[in-house]
Amino acid sequence: MKLNPVTEKFILHWGEMGSQWGVNRTMSQIHALLYIIGKPLNAEEITETLGVARSNVSNSIKELQNWGLVQKVSILGDRRDHFTTNTDVWELARIIVVERQKRELAPTVAFLQELIDSPEFEHENSEVKARIRDTQEFVDTVATWSVEMLKLPTSVLKKVLKLGTNIKKVLR
Repeated sequence: MKLNPVTEKFILHWGEMGSQWGVNRTMSQIHALLYIIGKPLNAEEITETLGVARSNVSNSIKELQNWGLVQKVSILGDRRDHFTTNTDVWELARIIVVERQKRELAPTVAFLQELIDSPEFEHENSEVKARIRDTQEFVDTVATWSVEMLKLPTSVLKKVLKLGTNIKKVLR
């Protein structure tokens, strides 16, 4: 499939963003392709369009499925598997935040709590203990906040995020 220049730039940039966030570039580009095209594609179409190895496409699709970002769909009359993603960017953001929370925030909160609860913790100096407690409180607060924000309808979430620094006026 031949991509238009804007579509190609979008996919390339999405891949770069993914790399900055610690996600495989090809995985990010596959997700961007499925998102921007908005229709199911098979692995061969993805391979040909992005010019990447078929094995890389297969591995990336599996990981995208593990994240809940890509689904396998069947096309009548075609025996190959096709893949698609949600085209609602807000829903995709929700999925990514939930996954990152499960993979990063929740284990960190648990780890820090284990440190605090360990017998060795009492033998640390007061500054170290305070910093660990502050870190645990911060990460737990961010995790709790993100769970609560994800419960909001998209229309409300958009308004909350657009408030930005104007939130100070609301809180006064």
